Amino acid sequence: MESDRHPADEGWVFAPAPPDTSTYTGLGTITVDGETFAVRRRDEDGTILYDWVSGPNNGYGFNALGRREPPTHQQHVAAIRDFLSSIDPATGYFHDP
Repeated sequence: MESDRHPADEGWVFAPAPPDTSTYTGLGTITVDGETFAVRRRDEDGTILYDWVSGPNNGYGFNALGRREPPTHQQHVAAIRDFLSSIDPATGYFHDP
């Protein structure tokens, strides 16, 4: 499949991501400041993934690198608030600096 290339995106090439063969353990949902995130852990490396299920853009979210100790509820909340503080309310994506 070819990439989607546009002159305005000079220097960027967008291509489909390879299939995700990882396995995950669901950790539940967390609601912070009215926004809901589904939280899961990648089994092989412990990376925590936050899927922004109440957000305006389907499939958008973020992840945090795995750690020895599972994050506390307060650490999940802090990570989500940090993510949300970087979001442009007009687009639902990261601010464009």
